[in-house]
Amino acid sequence: MTESDRELSAMVQELWDNDVNRLKPGKDYRISLQGKAGNSMTNDDNDGAGYPLFTFVDENIFKKETFLAFISLLDNYESDTGKPEIVTPEEVAENHRFLDTMVQSSTMKIAHKYLVEKHLSPQDETQFKEQLYRIWFELYARRGSSRPDSSGFEHVFVGETRGGRTVIGFHNWIQLYLQEKLGHIDYKGYSVNANSPQPDENKHILALQFSWKDGIKPKGSIFIGVSPEFEFALYTLCFLSSPNERVKVQFSFYDVEIVCHHYNQKHIGTTYPVLLKYQKQK
Repeated sequence: MTESDRELSAMVQELWDNDVNRLKPGKDYRISLQGKAGNSMTNDDNDGAGYPLFTFVDENIFKKETFLAFISLLDNYESDTGKPEIVTPEEVAENHRFLDTMVQSSTMKIAHKYLVEKHLSPQDETQFKEQLYRIWFELYARRGSSRPDSSGFEHVFVGETRGGRTVIGFHNWIQLYLQEKLGHIDYKGYSVNANSPQPDENKHILALQFSWKDGIKPKGSIFIGVSPEFEFALYTLCFLSSPNERVKVQFSFYDVEIVCHHYNQKHIGTTYPVLLKYQKQK
């Protein structure tokens, strides 16, 4: 582990320790892993799960300010890449309201302080929010499109479809839960390979397969039960502080690689966690 990875790990541990709105597995929510997903892109015979992933979520948590602001953004997007996004003034206001709640959260304050010390972000809060807006909400044209049809926020937290058949992005548990509840998600089972640890219903990271609308996500990886402000702070931190598109961090029980693809060095293309192994708790 490099010195910069160690430093980033210490920051991520601090974010984790200050994620006061994180849900407790088995108490605030329960998931049902069921079977391992098959390899097939289309064959329903390979469905390793006959039931939904989420068996229970305490939705009172969604009344908290950061969750409310986050959930208000989830219906603002056209999922099909290639179709230009039309952003209404109301949606712009919702984006700003979301950023207001983010920068007031303890996790984002920790990330902001660190980024200012590293001369990666402006100290002024208004300018910092402008930087966050550019990284997460400015539209750009995703591969194969000539018109602005995507943003970092839409890709990572909401999900997109390509050609109607493939789900891209979609790395957020709240969106997954809400879409599953509406009947738009069919959970197909967990994903493991020879090197990855077995999934655990009481841990906060899961690799999985699911279909959404008419498309399939052959393998996705998400945090489960964490707050929006934890993910937003973590991914912003990794995007701004590491030129590498893969950063190894250790925190809590987890050895994790945070994948963070840059788009034109200005925007987040995609970002998500990959669980490498569980640590013994110190």
